Amino acid sequence: MLHTTFFSKALRSQNTALNRWVLGFALLMLPLLLQPFGNAWVRILDMALIYTMLALGLNIVVGFAGLLDLGYVAFFALGAYLYALLASPQLLELLSAWPSLAPYLSTGLHTPWWLVMPLAAVLAAFMGVLLGAPTLKLRGDYLAIVTLGFGEIIRVFLNNLDQPWNITNGPRGLGSIDPIQIAGHPLSKKLSLGPLELAGVTQYYYLMLILVAFSVLWCSRLERSRIGRAWVAIREDEIAARSMGLNTRNLKLLAFALGATFGGVSGVLFAAFQTFISPESFGLGESVMIVAMVVLGGLGHLPGVVLGAMLLATLPELLRYVATPLQDLTGGRIDAAILRQLLIALTMVVVMLLRPQGLWPAPDQSAEGDAP
Repeated sequence: MLHTTFFSKALRSQNTALNRWVLGFALLMLPLLLQPFGNAWVRILDMALIYTMLALGLNIVVGFAGLLDLGYVAFFALGAYLYALLASPQLLELLSAWPSLAPYLSTGLHTPWWLVMPLAAVLAAFMGVLLGAPTLKLRGDYLAIVTLGFGEIIRVFLNNLDQPWNITNGPRGLGSIDPIQIAGHPLSKKLSLGPLELAGVTQYYYLMLILVAFSVLWCSRLERSRIGRAWVAIREDEIAARSMGLNTRNLKLLAFALGATFGGVSGVLFAAFQTFISPESFGLGESVMIVAMVVLGGLGHLPGVVLGAMLLATLPELLRYVATPLQDLTGGRIDAAILRQLLIALTMVVVMLLRPQGLWPAPDQSAEGDAP
């Protein structure tokens, strides 16, 4: 019996390793296969990877610690605007008040992305603690309302920070943002590797894939750590966790801070990839969509969160090919964008009815047991 159990576990381990290698190879080849059909398809994958990082960060707060956060998009906006301000000509007018800096700022600030990214992570973590501190005693709907207000405050603040000094350019947004450069090569330009040509969106894809893979590995280690198990205890029963000696206050603040860092880093990637941002990109709809990715995939289960993020990020673009023919059938009386949103909502409702625990929920640990 023990012999059989040992061999079955070894076989499962080998199958898991093989599946990972196959998945890794498929992810590496995917943009090369889609490139001949146009850069738009690879761009969809790039945005899906950005949303995957956002979903992984929100999963720390919602999935692990059980804290419903509807204002997570605020950290995304903070990271994007920080990079946009430090890697564009936007602050040139304000900094020109110091004549000694004029020779160095003739074309604006061009701070390297690798320097802004940790700054964005630290700023987002600080704002996460700032959000979490006054909400430690709130749970459920009350916490959701407070975090929702925080997200809207940040968006309105960025939207109106063009007076009396024009810092964020208000609703007009920020453009001329520097793309990411590696070894002096901007990822927005084509790269020739012998007979192989990599478009800018493909180069961004590989950079984002590396960051997402690192994020998944880090979250997986964090989930299995003492901190991760403590978060799960708080999620299941905070009173029992406190009675067992856990410092629930510090653990909650840590969840807010660590989850927010993913939002800040994703914001830097988004601003560098788009080279233009505006407050409209960080509205309530984006925050709700990120929460839906976590819930739809499988709350607290990393493979499910990644699956939910990839599906919900690509589904709106794929449904364009369904909404347009349906619009033609109605004689153009129904707007294609509204019809597409309706199809997305119907799809989510059907999935939640059929799979209320998510597409890939966490396995029930209580039902598992080792054979004697």
